[in-house]
Amino acid sequence: MAETTQFELVSPEKLLYSEAAEMVVVPGTEGYFGVLPRHAPMISTLEPGVIDIHQNGSVAERIFVAGGFAEVTETRCTVLAEEAQILNQVDSAKVDADLADLRDDLKDAKTDLDRERIEQRITVLEALRAAVG
Repeated sequence: MAETTQFELVSPEKLLYSEAAEMVVVPGTEGYFGVLPRHAPMISTLEPGVIDIHQNGSVAERIFVAGGFAEVTETRCTVLAEEAQILNQVDSAKVDADLADLRDDLKDAKTDLDRERIEQRITVLEALRAAVG
């Protein structure tokens, strides 16, 4: 059996995922990085993107995160995500509809703060749409 590292994904509401994995690939702000057993300790902020969880030599699960933080130790990778969705459960038609609604909302935004929040949400949904394919 291959050596593993414990992977945990936590949202503001609850623990979403907790399993031993051979490798976890995480979307850091400096680029994607892989976490293997005995990885050097580090902390990274996350960009919207997909976490790939490797089991038995291949990707076993793909989870989209909207951003957050990752903490890596020699035995564990913990991701604190702002929002997370299992990729194969995402409804691409709903994502497209939400993007269209947000683009309409952007045209009607009254303040810079409203525009910024809508633009941030559009960025996340565009990354989710690209991940779904």
